[in-house]
Amino acid sequence: MATALNHRERATLAAVAAGHAEISCSCEPDLFVDGLSCCDQSTTRALVRRGLIEPAATGRPCGERVPATLTSAGTKALQGAETAAAA
Repeated sequence: MATALNHRERATLAAVAAGHAEISCSCEPDLFVDGLSCCDQSTTRALVRRGLIEPAATGRPCGERVPATLTSAGTKALQGAETAAAA
């Protein structure tokens, strides 16, 4: 069963969906929004572990930054959250 997204998770997914985010290629990825380090890396890592965001390209595993993208599950989760917020 999927859990509801909190405000930070929705905002992070929205930034990724809008093309504003880069992710570092590492076992503990960091997210950068509009070039700035995201202040809530635990949310980023949770979204990666849940399979909602991923790197859009292959990068060097030493932390190279690449564009971030939503997975199909991430897209569905964000659409569901937006629908629930509008209701």
